[in-house]
Amino acid sequence: MKRYLSSVTVLCLAAGGAHAGALDRTGQSVDVLFEEGRYLEFSFTGVSPSLSGTSSGVSGLPNGTGSGDISPSYFQFAGAYKADINDRLSYALILDQPFLAEVDYAAGTGYFAAGSNAEFDSVALTGLLQYNFNSGFSTFGGLRLQSVSANAAIEFPALGLTGYSVDAERDYGVGYVFGVAYEKPEIALRVSLTYNSEVSHSNDVVEGSALGAGRTSVTDFETPQSVNLAFQTGVAPGTLLFGGVRWVDWSDFALTPADYQTLTGGSLLSYEDDVFTYTLGVGRRLNENWSIAASLGYEKTNGSFFTNLGPSDGQESIGLAAIYTQGNMKITTGIRYIRIGDTVTRAGPVAPAARFEGNDAIALGVRVGYSF
Repeated sequence: MKRYLSSVTVLCLAAGGAHAGALDRTGQSVDVLFEEGRYLEFSFTGVSPSLSGTSSGVSGLPNGTGSGDISPSYFQFAGAYKADINDRLSYALILDQPFLAEVDYAAGTGYFAAGSNAEFDSVALTGLLQYNFNSGFSTFGGLRLQSVSANAAIEFPALGLTGYSVDAERDYGVGYVFGVAYEKPEIALRVSLTYNSEVSHSNDVVEGSALGAGRTSVTDFETPQSVNLAFQTGVAPGTLLFGGVRWVDWSDFALTPADYQTLTGGSLLSYEDDVFTYTLGVGRRLNENWSIAASLGYEKTNGSFFTNLGPSDGQESIGLAAIYTQGNMKITTGIRYIRIGDTVTRAGPVAPAARFEGNDAIALGVRVGYSF
């Protein structure tokens, strides 16, 4: 029973972190630590966003011109391995892409940012060690090695910014993870609290603009710290209630290449507010082979100005998932619909520059796990 129910909490996560607040894409879960015995899993997620805006006509920007869909579909991968050292100690390795973003404004639309594009990519490898006490409590912690790269080409002719490009070469940084958990298996109860530290990066950057081509510098920034509170509990035989809260310190994040700041007085990518993500769901074991789950997600719309490279503010989502278990293998599939919050963007000193309204995304995920 514990094996089936403990798996239900990750069902909706097969497509759960996709298109969360700011650059957040995975939620940095540590649930693999709570699998029984030795366990290996791989997951793949495909996300199809629909994200478009309309220019507002401020300070000479063309009024009412549509951007077209600026957010291409994308895929994510993740993998994890967990094993017991003895009856008290266990460890896990987690590979994921915690922070991702890509925008592409089609050329020839008449929109003030037409022809602009940007991409932010990260890959992280996290190693965790968990110590289990006799009382049901456990503590865990470890290190996270993370790599980050970014590039952009910006065309804002209405603002006097044309032909700007930036390429931030891949850089590696190290952060840490620490957490505590409490489990009561007889009622499928588990509560965990996890802290993820910020990870500092110093990327070598090459910029091209009216200030000159091939200008090099170093851009320092940090991917944000975060806290995850997750829970699950049995509410009836074969039925599980689960959920959680995730806080991410996005207000402390800013990617500011030197020449871009000189030309615009601002950051290439930044956020004014922290993001809280809330999840609540229910899972049901149907028989020895099948379980199903449904969950709701919510992020508050803060109403702040966003850059045109990250125009989404809050979200609401609903997810459905199913897991098929046969022997030592379990296959999880999930689908999630996300209504992306409306937002207003800033372009350099111009605000509002555009309004992004009525946008959404669909995410599909598959996770294959094997116990041995």
